[in-house]
Amino acid sequence: MATRTLTPTAALLDRWRRDTPGCSDRIHLNNAGAALMPRPVLDALLRHLEREAAIGGYEAADEAAARVCETYELVARLVGTAARNIALVENATVGFAQALSALDFRAGDRIVTTRADYPSNQLMYLSLARRAGVETVRAEDLPTGGVDPESVRRLARHPRTRLVAVSWVPTNSGLVQDARAVGEVCAELGVPYLLDACQSVGQMAVDVNELRCDYLAATGRKFLRGPRGIGFLYASDRTLERGAFPLFVDMRGAEWTDPDAFRLADGARRFENWEFAYALVLALGEAARYALAVGSAGGERAGALSADLRQRLAALPGVRVLDRGRELCAIVTIDVRGYDAADLKLRLRERGVNTSSSDRDDGVLDMDEKRATTVLRFSPHYYNTEDEIAAAVQTLAELIRP
Repeated sequence: MATRTLTPTAALLDRWRRDTPGCSDRIHLNNAGAALMPRPVLDALLRHLEREAAIGGYEAADEAAARVCETYELVARLVGTAARNIALVENATVGFAQALSALDFRAGDRIVTTRADYPSNQLMYLSLARRAGVETVRAEDLPTGGVDPESVRRLARHPRTRLVAVSWVPTNSGLVQDARAVGEVCAELGVPYLLDACQSVGQMAVDVNELRCDYLAATGRKFLRGPRGIGFLYASDRTLERGAFPLFVDMRGAEWTDPDAFRLADGARRFENWEFAYALVLALGEAARYALAVGSAGGERAGALSADLRQRLAALPGVRVLDRGRELCAIVTIDVRGYDAADLKLRLRERGVNTSSSDRDDGVLDMDEKRATTVLRFSPHYYNTEDEIAAAVQTLAELIRP
């Protein structure tokens, strides 16, 4: 079977794998869930926990203050902005919720979103509908898959539109939505734009200036290869200058100046909470540093591996590749006739192959359209090898052989 030529040298791939302890005894194709941390990330995490145990949590945080500040700088460089525009949060969903809460929704206001939005985001919209009478309208898809920017334009022109919110890459598909084109529409109409980049950061180039988004939420644990339990929110200068702040701002985001008054923090840190797991913060900084060093070669390799994987999986009897769209990324989803994806995931794991599964409630609209109730999800990254791809497909073939 013909495969694409992949770019990194053998020495570079060998370095990436030596930096990744988990590569030694399993094939990890669950990077869209939680990637394997490289050694510098793991070392930063453990070192700080050891310092907390040795001298105390507050004291260890004070000692690491300069490296904490550097984390903001590194994350900002990763998405093309300044440190003042970055807030560190527990995960992408928390960042997304903080941004949503900064908008003063009223009954009859509208949120324009897509048919492929992340389920937690869709649930937030439904909660706003129930609590505040906010209407959610979903833009149409292009025939090839993914949101139609012209449909967004038509819907966003409505005078009660208060927000356009898009998941750049949905959780249950390899689809890459045209986030830049949607950003151009929002800039043209003057409508705030909230982008979920949870599955994008770490596997594709991200430049918030090109995207023209007001907010961008992301996590550390996926393709960025950071630890679980930490993420970030970007807030644009125009958003901060408008005085936006989350509904429940705390003493990290504002100063209580008088009994009935407070002053907001100058930058995006107004979207943060005071309490941090500083070991996770420092590890996130190292993950951003590592990603910057890998550069575009990482995303290109992950994309090429996923294209090879799709081709191999499509050749298996009873397997239906579900990914649609003009652009696809390093997430490969399949339906295996007669098999439950969650069960296959566990059986693959027993054989040393890590994958993940999605159910209908992870993407009701998309899953119903594809006539799928469960999907098996493979997500390679740049430290995976061609031999691992072939071995994972062979293992699945053995499990589903009649």
